[in-house]
Amino acid sequence: MEIMTDQRFRKTAKVFRAALFIGMICAALFFLVYFSIIGYAKILGPPPLAVPQSTLYMADDGSVIGESNSGQKRYWVPLKDISPDLVKATISIEDRNFYAHNGFDYKRIAGAIIADIKAMAKVQGASTITQQYARNLYLEHEKTWKRKLTEAFYTLRLEMNYSKNEILEGYLNTIYYGSGAYGVQAASQFYFGKDARDLTLAEASMLAGVPKGPSIYSPLANEKKANDRQAVVLRSMEIKEYISRAEADEAAEAPLKLVGKHQRDSVGQAPYFQDAVQKELKYTLKLDDRTIALGGLKVYTTVNLEQQQLAEEMVAKHISEDSEIQAGFVAMDPRTGHVKAMVGGRNYEESPFNRAMQAVRQPGSTMKPLLYYAALENGFTPSTTMKSELTTFRFDDGSSEYTPHNFNNKYAEDEITMAQALALSDNVYAVKTHLFLGEEMLVDTAKRFGLSTNMAQVPSLALGTSGVRVLEMASAYSLFANGGQYVEPVLIERVESHDGTVLFEAEESGKQILKPELASVMNHMLTGMFDPKLNGYSSVTGITMVDEMSRPYAGKSGSTNTDSWMIGYTPQLVTAVWTGYDVGKPIVKSTEKVYSKNVWFNFMEKALEDEPAAPFKTAKGTIGVFVNPENGKIATANCPVKRLTYFKDGTEPQEYCTDHLDAGEEHPKKPAKEHEEKPEKKPWYKRIFSL
Repeated sequence: MEIMTDQRFRKTAKVFRAALFIGMICAALFFLVYFSIIGYAKILGPPPLAVPQSTLYMADDGSVIGESNSGQKRYWVPLKDISPDLVKATISIEDRNFYAHNGFDYKRIAGAIIADIKAMAKVQGASTITQQYARNLYLEHEKTWKRKLTEAFYTLRLEMNYSKNEILEGYLNTIYYGSGAYGVQAASQFYFGKDARDLTLAEASMLAGVPKGPSIYSPLANEKKANDRQAVVLRSMEIKEYISRAEADEAAEAPLKLVGKHQRDSVGQAPYFQDAVQKELKYTLKLDDRTIALGGLKVYTTVNLEQQQLAEEMVAKHISEDSEIQAGFVAMDPRTGHVKAMVGGRNYEESPFNRAMQAVRQPGSTMKPLLYYAALENGFTPSTTMKSELTTFRFDDGSSEYTPHNFNNKYAEDEITMAQALALSDNVYAVKTHLFLGEEMLVDTAKRFGLSTNMAQVPSLALGTSGVRVLEMASAYSLFANGGQYVEPVLIERVESHDGTVLFEAEESGKQILKPELASVMNHMLTGMFDPKLNGYSSVTGITMVDEMSRPYAGKSGSTNTDSWMIGYTPQLVTAVWTGYDVGKPIVKSTEKVYSKNVWFNFMEKALEDEPAAPFKTAKGTIGVFVNPENGKIATANCPVKRLTYFKDGTEPQEYCTDHLDAGEEHPKKPAKEHEEKPEKKPWYKRIFSL
């Protein structure tokens, strides 16, 4: 018996020693693995906090006009800008020991395991705020062991490298509250129409209960369950001694005003402009789609909200609701190239096609100022005359011919000047000039002005038969307005990352393309469409606007069978308007033919009503001479009409008008120059011209 007992003892001791040895090996392996994980986590350093955030688009005054349309609303706010009641409510209901544990609440984990075993089902969660934050940042919400182990590793790295407040801030900015709202700021705005910092205890306790199940505990989805959940949150806050029983009861009874709407809808303001900005981010700044949508960018644009709203109003007001006519509109600052307003169509939701940037349409006579600038460079002057008569041009030994026609088939009885031809939009004069310069000249000039579309070297190019874009035409005319400097159209001033790092900033551009003195001559010629003094055999094209103009404008209208244009400017603002049918159908109704002018004029008048009426400055190297607009010669005292016309110095007319001189009048010998002063005596020719 003793022998058997001794054998049993030795056997038990052997098993114990083996178990102890195995236990020591397991413990050693555990600590080896544990410290290896710790060491590996330390080597890796802090995990990047690449938190998805909505990209915001700002107007030129810093106000938000829209955001990335990803279906998700994500805005990051610092912890200090979150209601303390919401912070306390979240900690109370989600992780009471948040500030005490190292990322894992082992007591809570054990309790959850026991509860699950008793219920034979998953009934209680044990994830800490840090674990949930790790899941939101780096992982999908699939329930696999691989995901749980990866989550634990990221939790460890977060706790090792970030403070508790940084983790809490990140969690509150990434947790999902339903209805596309991620984070407390988006949720506060959606549910209560206010910022997270302004939430009351009642609102905070209601909101803190939603993440457990947004489709169940949202007050918009199920009011009773939401109220029950709010009571649980308030009780948890009371247990944590964040609030008193009286405060909890008061919050539970407080009425809540629910909004249930995001502050910015999916379209936002200036939708065509926003689309153009997004394309700029993608194709010019080379940002990928995810960064644009959820990179938390702040995109500071050039759009002016007042001018944008005004542009949209003018399009809606002056184009009949019953008409199928569409519109493309661009307003920009010619000094900087900043696009201040853009309308790409009459209804973005019906048609997001941007006619201001994407449509290529025939510009008609709005191409003529580019032609006449080239003519000035090649020896023409505002007083250069040619006959405007019905003319057939024959080419290639008579095998082809071209006959341009003036509007209503009206032609001058005699020669007309280039200034008159521009104001009256004479087509014969334009084609003659084009052919004289050579058909390639206008093609090259259009490229210099920034037009990127293909131009056909044909006689009709002078009349705008090759397509252009509205934005590029506005930019081209800005060269006249700013004295000849080409400035790229600018939609984006600056782009910042979510942490404020400047990713892009527009550089000032201003390459001198035109000769300043010739740009100045063109500016004054382009005021002619509003000047009745240039009225010859028909009215100037802007005659209907003259009586209501509050300031000097320069500009040019244009039309084809299918397109109607008006482009005009002051030194502060250039605006281009196109109207027409998308399908290229002819514009027949007379009321529809004036839509572009009406939109342009009323926009300019209202957009500039608080601005001083700035005159067009004359550049150095120009001279102003009073001429008879009918023949371009120096006007005398007897000329019934005289117009101050600017020329490049040395190209002004030397011949005097003799059509209205009395027989005994002395013939003057010098041209009248604007602003010429003599300290001793007023010049004799000024005495004549001042009569």
